[in-house]
Amino acid sequence: MAVGLAAFQTVLDDGNVYDWFGSPFIVKVSLVAAAAISAFIVLEFITPDPLVNFRMLGRRNFGLGTLANFLLGFALYASAYLLPQYLAVTQGFDSEQAGEVMAWTGLPQLLVIPLVPLLMKRVDARLLVGTGLLVFAGSCFMNLYFNPNYGGPQLFWPNVIRALGQAIVMTPISAIAMVGIAPMEAGAASGLFNMMRNLGGAIGTAAVETFFTKREQFHSAIINEHVSLLQPATRNRLAELQQYFMSHGFPDPAGALHRAFIAVGQTIRAQATFMGYADSFALLGVVLIIAILPVVFLRKGTASGGGAH
Repeated sequence: MAVGLAAFQTVLDDGNVYDWFGSPFIVKVSLVAAAAISAFIVLEFITPDPLVNFRMLGRRNFGLGTLANFLLGFALYASAYLLPQYLAVTQGFDSEQAGEVMAWTGLPQLLVIPLVPLLMKRVDARLLVGTGLLVFAGSCFMNLYFNPNYGGPQLFWPNVIRALGQAIVMTPISAIAMVGIAPMEAGAASGLFNMMRNLGGAIGTAAVETFFTKREQFHSAIINEHVSLLQPATRNRLAELQQYFMSHGFPDPAGALHRAFIAVGQTIRAQATFMGYADSFALLGVVLIIAILPVVFLRKGTASGGGAH
């Protein structure tokens, strides 16, 4: 388990850097991860006293609840990665400024989480989980209109709504997944449940990083197709920029035109970057909507053992 998960985490962390399976290093580490994790799973099924009891995933509530929790972790960690990246890359925020924006996600959770157990006594836990996932997804879909003026103040309400969704879903999803788990199995179930959320987060962060890169490249290519010297609007814009640079320290027409081409290229990349981040949040919203599906098939009930956290 240690070797397999360490190798798998290395693949997730460095895959985008080394062009995934275009890198011999990533291929070799992936093979190590696949072999070690496969061997671990086989051993856990044949040993009489397994470290991780994968058979519990065959139980309806625990298996489906763990799947929903995996997808929740995917979106939870990926969104926590995307927002500071967006603020740093597009708005020029440093870590302190980004932290001030992200800090607003904590206050609603402090206010709502103590109330969730009271809600669970009156409202079906499945409904709370579905509502929380839907609210979380809605906050992601609110971030589909990024532009140069979309910074900290504009992210306030999406962050607050995201925090509310997370606060609503965390406790009920743990409780409903533990339905049917005996008290003596609660510790093992909790460990597996938490591991799957963290694994979803690791995969989500790597997947979103790669997805953003591909979508940014895609949008750049599409925009470049429409920014042609054959287009009057493009020629007019270049002429305007050339005149601007000639009046601001570049008297040589050729040098000013070169600067104009650079400025247009930077504008295209900036626009593609905004669109790439918007697509990434759309992906997270879709993942959270998909996470609602297994919740629909959960059985209503009360956990007989300790809850997972």
